[in-house]
Amino acid sequence: MTDRIFTAALLVIGDEILSGRTHDKNIAQVATWLNVQGIRLAEVRIVADDEAAIVEAVNTLRARNDYLFTTGGIGPTHDDITVDSVAAAIGVPVEVHPQARAILEAYYAPRGGVNEARLRMARVPAGASLIENALSGAPGIKVANIFILAGVPHIAGEMLAALTGTLEGGLPMLSATVGCWVAESEVADLLRETERSHAGCQIGSYPFFREGRVGANFVIRSTDAGVLETCRTDLIAGLRGIGLDPAEGGI
Repeated sequence: MTDRIFTAALLVIGDEILSGRTHDKNIAQVATWLNVQGIRLAEVRIVADDEAAIVEAVNTLRARNDYLFTTGGIGPTHDDITVDSVAAAIGVPVEVHPQARAILEAYYAPRGGVNEARLRMARVPAGASLIENALSGAPGIKVANIFILAGVPHIAGEMLAALTGTLEGGLPMLSATVGCWVAESEVADLLRETERSHAGCQIGSYPFFREGRVGANFVIRSTDAGVLETCRTDLIAGLRGIGLDPAEGGI
């Protein structure tokens, strides 16, 4: 395990996401999975089913992160253009992957067989390898540092499961939460000073309004369990020191 921070970006592709017809559930799923692998989700971008937009996003995001994940646009219809767009971004042609074709032929044998539309799901950027999909046959795709996943969350989850333990990462990010019935502006200085005095920790403040009053949850993050615990303990002590009653684990 290395102290180097590995980062990933997520590119969510689909007109249906931008229109609001579909609510994306993959961001949280991918972020959670990446953290377990010791990889930070550094940024997320959502683009329409437009090749120029996808190409620009792919080339920008893959260049400044260790990994790029995409979701959406790898189905059997004409507007599923992710494969073509990724191929254009990295400058390679699209080809039918023989193993992907065999997987689809086996999967669809009792379902009417492979037709032209279904065969589209065997197309990959040249030189790509496959990511197993145990649910619906059509595999995900890995090419360069890009991982092309399905948009359907439970299928994307299966593809992530197949990738578990295969990517190089660093230490996973750990977290602890402390809640308090207080306006975050009243403890802003305490939060800043507590974070500053604990190198390797970050404290995020997340305010809420419940039961007719304001409160906030403070999430401490670190890759070092010992540093995290020291910071958590000191934050609780600091809150108590100004007359507050912090809730361990959050409110």
